[in-house]
Amino acid sequence: MNVFASKILAPELSPIVIVCELLIIAIVAVRRRPLLARLSAIGALLVLVAAGNKYVSMLVAGHLESRYIPDAPLPTAQAIVVLSSDAEPAIAPQPTITVDGETANRLLFGVYLYRKKFAPMVILSGGRMPWSRDQPPMAEIMAQVAELMGVPPAAIIQEGASANTYENAARVKAILQARRISRILLVTSAMHMPRALALFRHQGIDAIAAPCDFAALGRPPARDWRQTAIDLIPDASSLGMTSMAVKEYLGIAAYRAAGLL
Repeated sequence: MNVFASKILAPELSPIVIVCELLIIAIVAVRRRPLLARLSAIGALLVLVAAGNKYVSMLVAGHLESRYIPDAPLPTAQAIVVLSSDAEPAIAPQPTITVDGETANRLLFGVYLYRKKFAPMVILSGGRMPWSRDQPPMAEIMAQVAELMGVPPAAIIQEGASANTYENAARVKAILQARRISRILLVTSAMHMPRALALFRHQGIDAIAAPCDFAALGRPPARDWRQTAIDLIPDASSLGMTSMAVKEYLGIAAYRAAGLL
């Protein structure tokens, strides 16, 4: 699948972009087609209120996160594969390398599994977009963090050429075949796991889901009407969670349409 197309599809259909598009229609149509303008403005408001609502965001995200919750202790494997989200090198004035929350949580869990001896090696998968080749691969930055967390360099394998989840799976497969590895623990965010696991298994990889970074599940429900009232107010955090869930649903649909799932 074309990397640019796969990266631009989800943002184009995300709630915040839909709101912007509806508002643009409202602005353009306000003089000559006032009814269309009003309907577009109302539509933008409804999308923003719904997508920014905590209960809506937890519902759509929780459906994805609940699909691969382990119902038994994880088995051992020959390797732990950790997928990246985003990471940045140390560029002034930033004093050290940085990883986003998703990557940090995935790395933390991957290192935890390694230190608990679930597998003897960690494969870190993540490259750069074709238009960001002047920066080091995310796998390289993740390896630096993993080493700081106590994983010896000899136990780390970097896959730094992939630009999306499909390429993660395809390029990791080549590493597994070269090392005759047949079973892996796949570590990624719980919301990302349905798409990632399907792509890895589509490659013929015996991948066992090891989800982490739960955004919706595990949060206790409000027990007071005042907290419930507050949760009904749209906020940026809920809007972000809904947008992430929409991205995953669209990604699954796109890969299925392309025959990659």
